Amino acid sequence: MASPDQSSSTADPSLRRPPENAPYVLAAHAVNAMADKKAKDITVIDLREISNMADFFVIATGESDLQVRAIADGVMERLDEECGEQPWKREGMEHLRWVLLDYVDVVMHVLLPERREHYRIERLWGEADRETVPEDGDGSDVELLQNLMASSDEDE
Repeated sequence: MASPDQSSSTADPSLRRPPENAPYVLAAHAVNAMADKKAKDITVIDLREISNMADFFVIATGESDLQVRAIADGVMERLDEECGEQPWKREGMEHLRWVLLDYVDVVMHVLLPERREHYRIERLWGEADRETVPEDGDGSDVELLQNLMASSDEDE
């Protein structure tokens, strides 16, 4: 798989720290931010059982470079305001064809339609559980995230 445009900032690996919030919380907030910006085909992929790269990918399509920027900015703003989290790494913010926001355990991909079709990230992780958010849906519609939140509430 090719990487997004490598035109934006990349954090120093020595500064990498684990996020303070559970990965499913970050993923749910990312879904909500994407939905607020009218992203299309928002999909959550659960990688916990098949990869140590990340726990979740959250993938969305923006209809234009302006919308890709708005979606990516919306995710970063929401995760900063609601969770106090900054991306460890971000790529593609200059060309806005494929933006990657890496929050260590959760990686968000925001792509233009032709990029999403070409790279087909979901197909690369075919054995992973996944859920697509319904049109006009949000994080509360993603059962796999809601189940994790409910079981975490029971543990407390």
